[in-house]
Amino acid sequence: MAEPAFKDVPLRREIEDLAKQQDHHTLACWATESAARVLPIFEAYQLEDLRARDAINAGRGWIRGEITMVDARKAAFAAHAAAREADNIAASAASRAAGHAAATAHVKGHAVHAATYAVKAIFYDCLMEEQERRVLEERTWQYQYLLGGNTGHGERTR
Repeated sequence: MAEPAFKDVPLRREIEDLAKQQDHHTLACWATESAARVLPIFEAYQLEDLRARDAINAGRGWIRGEITMVDARKAAFAAHAAAREADNIAASAASRAAGHAAATAHVKGHAVHAATYAVKAIFYDCLMEEQERRVLEERTWQYQYLLGGNTGHGERTR
């Protein structure tokens, strides 16, 4: 059976507009936290694959000034390879979120893609009747984070 087509919420446009107003550091933090919230989805399907986690850690390391942009980019490429190899669409999206989060060190425009892939991971990981609500909840969290009301570094609850 084919997967349902991803359906985003109108709040996406407001998030993209707000993201354009943010500095590189803020976007890197936002992208990394967005990806970290869906990391459990990837890890539930790809039990021993650390590439998505490594990409998130690389993004955080770049934010703290502990690693170079080049090293963060390498971790991003590895997470994207993990996404291509994943057998589950939700796991693939979660790993792409991690890859884009790490790639934000290179180009801040990747942050919006990290957030969108995080929402896609949630969409594909939940029951059809929950998809619209869960996507709206995650997009609302993303919007609030960019407004400065971020909820910290907590993991998403499943």
